[in-house]
Amino acid sequence: MQNNKREKIIEVKNFTAAYGDNVVIDDISFDIYRGEIFVILGGSGCGKSTLLKHIIGLYSPKTGSIKIKGQDIVTANVEEKLEILKNIGVTYQSGALFGSMTLMQNLCVPLEEYTDFPESVRESIALMKLKLVGLGEYAHHMPSEVSGGMQKRAAVARAIVLNPDILFLDEPSAGLDPITGDSLDNLILRLAKDVGITCVIVSHELPSIYKVADRVVMLDKARKKIVAEGKPAELRDNSPDTWVRNFFNRISE
Repeated sequence: MQNNKREKIIEVKNFTAAYGDNVVIDDISFDIYRGEIFVILGGSGCGKSTLLKHIIGLYSPKTGSIKIKGQDIVTANVEEKLEILKNIGVTYQSGALFGSMTLMQNLCVPLEEYTDFPESVRESIALMKLKLVGLGEYAHHMPSEVSGGMQKRAAVARAIVLNPDILFLDEPSAGLDPITGDSLDNLILRLAKDVGITCVIVSHELPSIYKVADRVVMLDKARKKIVAEGKPAELRDNSPDTWVRNFFNRISE
């Protein structure tokens, strides 16, 4: 999505992530703009999911700042962090639905925790979000009674049930067949373009990335840096880095 004002919604500055003395990502900086679909990609073990978990406040960086809508989640106290986190939704690779609850009940969990709406209103909101992702008729099904792709869509519905500004998706197409994965890509495009949610995706699925991404940053395990940033098709065709071009063109070295 083109945004003439280019409003920064996430700012990562001089970020370094480490597990003990093992530095995984070393001194990177980038911005994410409101309304775009932004993809973090790279080879196995490069730190994609580590970076996402730091941005959403699960881990603290070794150095650097991470601002969400101008507030630094790294230095925020508990109350401030909770306020920041109200602006985001997260889906994990497994979907992470509660298996003992229906899809509607899964969506009602965050509504019960973060709002004082009566049960009837919570259920109405949950049903509306399930309809948004094409699952309205499955509201009373258990996760085990629907397909993997439907579970992923239900997880997206739960992540946006509180109307967040930003949606984080960790490997959303993992384990899905191409047609189901394409359907999930279409849902992500609709959320970004029609609903206006900023989407931050960790992925290595190139067909999906070419379809949905406005911009990408590419991490490299060996260099521990961002080795490419821009539109995926332009990086595939014009990156000055041979390794980056080979990655996008599926050429092994």
